[in-house]
Amino acid sequence: MTTAPAPIPAVARRSRRAVGVPRPQKKRRSSNAPRKSWTFTIVTGVFLLYSIFPLIWLLINATKSQQDFVSTFGLSFGGSFAFWDNIVEVFTAQNGIFTRWLLNTLMYVVVGAGGAVFLAVLGGYGLAKYRFPGRNAVFLVVMGAIAVPSAALAVPTFLMFAKLGITNTPWAVIIPSLVAPFGLYLMYVFSMESVPTELLEAARMDGASEFRTFFQVSLPLLAPGIVTVSLFTVTATWNNYFLPLIMLKDSAWYPLTIGLNQWNQQAYIAGGTPVQNLVIMGSLITIIPLIVTFLLLQKYWQAGLSAGSVKE
Repeated sequence: MTTAPAPIPAVARRSRRAVGVPRPQKKRRSSNAPRKSWTFTIVTGVFLLYSIFPLIWLLINATKSQQDFVSTFGLSFGGSFAFWDNIVEVFTAQNGIFTRWLLNTLMYVVVGAGGAVFLAVLGGYGLAKYRFPGRNAVFLVVMGAIAVPSAALAVPTFLMFAKLGITNTPWAVIIPSLVAPFGLYLMYVFSMESVPTELLEAARMDGASEFRTFFQVSLPLLAPGIVTVSLFTVTATWNNYFLPLIMLKDSAWYPLTIGLNQWNQQAYIAGGTPVQNLVIMGSLITIIPLIVTFLLLQKYWQAGLSAGSVKE
């Protein structure tokens, strides 16, 4: 028959503490556990409201007629819900000129921004993965071009295009849009981090040509970076204002930014008919494609932005 062990006397317990036997400690909360910060939450909420306030103002005023827009407060609804009427009027005003401006903008984005992304991918990949004479000089030129604001080059570009006789044509907007130094730099960084040199050497040892290595091995790895550069370039071309303003005189070639500003200026021209309701609705229609594009490509965009931020 077994007997229960006798309890440890108090003297023995004190002696164990005296010789340094540690007490059993309670489990502490992991330092990696997320901590709530009300200050950070409030500051983030304020910035969120600040960011979406223009969109809220745009949505509310897009439901107003021209008369309600003039007679009501900006954040209050009008007497009638004219949202659908404004959409119809935007696309039918001045024989459908808004549709022409929209198609012009799409053309500038597809040809100009698309060409800029294509050149940035090729240039960035070439600078990152090939060694050739003058490589450092080319890289310094690219970095210097990033530091020069595009507005500073608009007037010299206009004078040069005027000598060539291509002002007031789509090429006056498309050709400058093909140059994207920041996009080329992003593709350079992404190519350095995402395409292992060992993988390229293995493909070459298997007999793959340089073109096949690029299109079948490197290009899939560059997809997040290409999406990131595409979003930056498309947004810059879609919202481009100053370059078309000085290059184009014919309203038939205007992009949306210049066309909507022309409608907005009618309120300040003697004898002009104010059409702020059309400007508001046109602005809302203009930003919808950008919002949809960012939401659909958000995953790839975030992956592209984080490229090179963590060193393995």
